[in-house]
Amino acid sequence: MQRVLRHGVFTLSFDFELVWGSRDRVADPTPLEREALVTRDQVFETILSMLVARDIRATWATVGHLFLSGAEPGDRGLHPEVIPPRHAWRAVPWLQGVPAGTEQSQPAWYARSLVERLVEASQEVACHSFSNPIFGDPGCSREAAASELARCVALAEELGIALKSFVFPRNVPGHVDLLAEHGFTSWRPPEPAWFLHPSIPGSVARLAQLAEVATGRAPPTVLPVRDRHGLWQIAGSGRFLPAHGIRRAIPMVQRARRAIAGIERAVAERRISHLYVHPISFAAAPEPMLRAFEMVLDAAMAHRNAGQLDTLSMDQVTRLCEAGVMFAPE
Repeated sequence: MQRVLRHGVFTLSFDFELVWGSRDRVADPTPLEREALVTRDQVFETILSMLVARDIRATWATVGHLFLSGAEPGDRGLHPEVIPPRHAWRAVPWLQGVPAGTEQSQPAWYARSLVERLVEASQEVACHSFSNPIFGDPGCSREAAASELARCVALAEELGIALKSFVFPRNVPGHVDLLAEHGFTSWRPPEPAWFLHPSIPGSVARLAQLAEVATGRAPPTVLPVRDRHGLWQIAGSGRFLPAHGIRRAIPMVQRARRAIAGIERAVAERRISHLYVHPISFAAAPEPMLRAFEMVLDAAMAHRNAGQLDTLSMDQVTRLCEAGVMFAPE
């Protein structure tokens, strides 16, 4: 018989990137910069206020470059301590196009004040690499991955933050053993959805994901698993889908219904519903997406107040696992 938790758990993690999430895919980052500014001005503080008002501690997997208040190039360029990846799809050097400046002059690229707000609000500040290379791609060497992690750890320490949880850029794991070497204790594998199996074509996977969100079908629940590196795997259950392209056709309320169905499933099965979301995804339609997201938080709070659910960040799940009190007695 498979073990269960003492209660169902709702875990919420953010891939906090601003412009960094997709800048390697575009020749001109200007549209991304506009979305990043909307995220800063209309989304970030609203989400944070929602979480604080409901006493929900979420995991904010933050691109390390956002820890900076600014940067200027030296004799060896910008960020010489970071070994760049050599991804096949990017013909120019990895950091080419990254502007020097400050958070005031380049707010899409630097965001130390926002990281400080997360700390003030008792959120978990986690790691999403320094510059968003794809760790599982052949172009990201072990040395490059290690330099990314080391830079993030050092920048976090400047702010009094001990990084413990990690989310791989684009959910593509690689060099996992390096996480333990740099002090991490948990990471988020991709959700165990059938359509994410490597044998499923990407076009089929995208349509299947759209169908599941459109119908409000409950995403899978997960359990924390310790891997061979001693790290706790806390897999995602599903993504709070953005409203770009064809995804605009899905009513916002269906995103909420699916996430709430996941919470209800976690309560019934005494497992984890781990919702993840990119704050920049709200930029396309801030008000309706924030309303739908608030519905999810209210549902989680209602189940928690009824004694049926715990709301835990990734580091809280890990600490309970380490203490031996996460699972119900056998």
